[in-house]
Amino acid sequence: MKIGVFTALFGNRSLDETLSFVASTGVDVLEIATGGYVGDQLQRAELLHDKQKQRELKATVARHGLEIVTLSCHGNPLHPQDEIRLIHDQAFDETIELANALEVPTVVTFSGCPGDSDGSRYPNWVTCPWPPDFLQILEWQWQEKVLPYWTEKAPAVQKQGVRVAIEMHPGFVVYNPETLLRLRSAVGDTIGANLDPSHFFWQGINPVAAIRTLGSAIYHFHAKDTRIDPMNTEVNGVLDTKHYGKALERSWVFRTVGYGHPSSVWADIISTLRLVGYDGVLSIEHEDGLMSAGEGFRKAVEFLQGLIIRESQATMWWA
Repeated sequence: MKIGVFTALFGNRSLDETLSFVASTGVDVLEIATGGYVGDQLQRAELLHDKQKQRELKATVARHGLEIVTLSCHGNPLHPQDEIRLIHDQAFDETIELANALEVPTVVTFSGCPGDSDGSRYPNWVTCPWPPDFLQILEWQWQEKVLPYWTEKAPAVQKQGVRVAIEMHPGFVVYNPETLLRLRSAVGDTIGANLDPSHFFWQGINPVAAIRTLGSAIYHFHAKDTRIDPMNTEVNGVLDTKHYGKALERSWVFRTVGYGHPSSVWADIISTLRLVGYDGVLSIEHEDGLMSAGEGFRKAVEFLQGLIIRESQATMWWA
């Protein structure tokens, strides 16, 4: 299992600066943003049609002792506004092609979330079954938008020899293991999971139980934590629409790994990943409002390196 980083957190640095810094920390692999809400760090469209630039990129990454294992275009290809939907859909299509050209096996994205009808302007994330309108909306979304879109995309993805890791993220129709497996059952194993425990913790999902349920469907893993504020949660519950900057008032906030849950929880997560056969990357994603990107990244690397070493030693002792 390797430690990686989602380089969107270094968006203000040049690629060469980012690679030099990442390599200095002992991290092995990269997840690079190519569009959607996370931006495009590779100038995707230009790179896609320039073989020489592709070779130069691969040579630059290799010179730093690194490897690109994932491209990420976290967008909403089902957005009800055409101008947004088409941009995100194009980013996904081009990212799939670019992944093939760069020999990158995995693309991370969101499932998307439609509105409540063809006349909607904004996505509508359904979270409860009553009033009955909500169930009607949910059924319409899946049957008219979600399944047709991903059923159409699957052959193109397969043709490019790439697999898609859907990040289970609240706000989109796929947000937990049940909805991920529903989509995968309909579309096939071209679709798998990007498992980010930070989105599970606050929903009350046990990441270890989720890992055991998803098993071989896990294609990628984001190393990010969440701290749940017990006092605020006891008053307002876990559904929280306050700005992330209001950390003292929120029911939960994203944290660097180890700052939301203790090492014993993360050790169990890593061990369970191994048990189900996942030997991929632990890709550090930084959204900790209480730490700078550099500080949060370094702390996450140190924390994960320690866990992997201890887990490996325990495995050797057991063997």
